[in-house]
Amino acid sequence: MSTSGRIQDAIDDPSKYQEIKAAIARKPALKAIYKEFYGYYRDCLKRCPENGPVVEIGAGAGFASEVVPELILTDLIKYPTIDVVIDATQLPFPAQSVRCLVMLNTFHHIADCGRFLEEAARCLAPGGRLLIIDQHRGFVSRPILRLFHHEHYDDRAVEWCFDSTGPLSGANGALAWIVFIRDREKFERSRPELRVVRYQPIMPLRYWLSGGLRRWNLLPGFFECVGRALDRGLLLLSRDFGSFVVIELLRARSRP
Repeated sequence: MSTSGRIQDAIDDPSKYQEIKAAIARKPALKAIYKEFYGYYRDCLKRCPENGPVVEIGAGAGFASEVVPELILTDLIKYPTIDVVIDATQLPFPAQSVRCLVMLNTFHHIADCGRFLEEAARCLAPGGRLLIIDQHRGFVSRPILRLFHHEHYDDRAVEWCFDSTGPLSGANGALAWIVFIRDREKFERSRPELRVVRYQPIMPLRYWLSGGLRRWNLLPGFFECVGRALDRGLLLLSRDFGSFVVIELLRARSRP
């Protein structure tokens, strides 16, 4: 069985940590993509209050602390580099204590994201922010996520909740689009203290061309620059070419 097949079949197993790390490290283009994602963490933090912890939800086998050293790394799986094992629907932080929550490709794995958003609103300090980078239901990504990706995808799901098979194997790849685009009014009614200040689709092609955690890679060497140019061109045509999205939520200083 290929490395990618083993990762996908046993992705909830903490022992797969080194395989996932190696899959990122062996591809300069993929590592550059992750650094770009983590750069959004760093930029968001500049707009947050000065005091309080900065917490990554679902840190996994990533390397975000190399870009944002003050991060508290958390996950539901006990990977070697995780600081605290937590459930995103039961955050162990006092009310209004956290200045920034960040997450990368984690939101669509949370089986009860409504409960998570309630917890985020509770623990974020006034003026604090929640930054979500996740999959976007775009022109390019929609057929990939629906037909070829190993994770579940259902953009017609009526509810935000789903039955989870595990921290990573359980998913709905359309969840961010469902909550913040299709059901935007429902979100605003349910969480008025969290204001959406950014919903920015990004990166139409580069991640898919890199092969992600699979062994193949169509972006070796200087072709990574070609991928960046293609991404910029497609986003100029329409933001809905984006395959990922940066979502920034601001915690209101007083409940509306």
